[in-house]
Amino acid sequence: MRTSRAGLVLVAVAGLALAGPTRAASAQALAPGVIHDEIAAGDDPTETYALYLPSDYSPDRPWSLLLGFHPGARGRAIVETYRAAGERYGYIVAASNTSRNGPWERSAKAVRAMSKDVASRFTVDAARLYLTGHSGGARVAMEVASGKNDIAGVIASSAGFADGRPRAKAKFVVFATAGLDDFNYLEMRRLDATLTTPHMLAIFDGGHTLPPADVAMEGIEWLELQAMRQQRRAQDPALVARWLATRRTLVAATEDVVGRRLLLSGLLADFDGIADLSAEREAWRTGERDPTLRQAVADDKAALAREERDLQDALSLESRLRDPDARAASLARLAALLESWSTAARASEPSPERSRARRLLGALAGGAGERTKDGDYRALVQKFRWRG
Repeated sequence: MRTSRAGLVLVAVAGLALAGPTRAASAQALAPGVIHDEIAAGDDPTETYALYLPSDYSPDRPWSLLLGFHPGARGRAIVETYRAAGERYGYIVAASNTSRNGPWERSAKAVRAMSKDVASRFTVDAARLYLTGHSGGARVAMEVASGKNDIAGVIASSAGFADGRPRAKAKFVVFATAGLDDFNYLEMRRLDATLTTPHMLAIFDGGHTLPPADVAMEGIEWLELQAMRQQRRAQDPALVARWLATRRTLVAATEDVVGRRLLLSGLLADFDGIADLSAEREAWRTGERDPTLRQAVADDKAALAREERDLQDALSLESRLRDPDARAASLARLAALLESWSTAARASEPSPERSRARRLLGALAGGAGERTKDGDYRALVQKFRWRG
């Protein structure tokens, strides 16, 4: 199923590499430096997308392209998120207004129409094609990139591969994001732990949302660094030095020892061979010998495993609601769980327990209407769901 779905989009994305002599003329009516909310695809006006062209856009040279997908068909939300980064680093940013959660065919149609139209209007660098998406839109982006396409990278926000399962390898680089209170936080941590090909996970304070502006900028800068490493763009030592200084500052400022360790690991991977990392390597070796850090890493793994078990236990109770003999007891246990998580989720002070409770409430609420028709349980989920 995965292969056929990815193949369905191949023609559209491959078309991005086709240069066309009419691009300059077709782009003349679209002003650069502003967001266009609704561009109708030439071959299918029912398919529209939001668009941002860098203020210095010219058809005389090829440009990097970021195509985006939102689970609620909100193309402008994607474009607004990456507008500043696109302006700074020369990306055309386009995001579908029709791709949304639901049947795959709807998103595939949107990909075909948007990518073909963008390729016909603008001068796109075939080596610098990127995809992004939020939640279900991230699954669209990852599925398309997993096909037989030369996609350089994906910014995956709050979701990973289409089936939710991590992979050890991807043909493209992956910059992933998740909020601390995001109900897909566990999935993104699993993705980060499993992928061995170039990737980075950025965690921010927040829930199941698009990344904030600074994280979006970080994502584009990370893609630029990977493009240099893969020789998809010219080397720029000054930029590399600036990014390295920023990452070093971030590592030093991170108080959580596990988070700092993850950031240090990413820094070592990203700048290996292109900068002097002797201090970071020594810090890594010191950490390897530090029993306090080893215990913190073990505790973090145990906490993630416990959260996974709690979620699976709740889903198991949910499935038993269909059994008339077990329904009453299962419903009572679920009510107690939801109430306890809701109490923890409403705590005034941030804490791992508060974030964990918010994630669990969100995970149970997501898709509950499709998993069960039990009206009493669905009412409980709505009563206690986290709406922050």
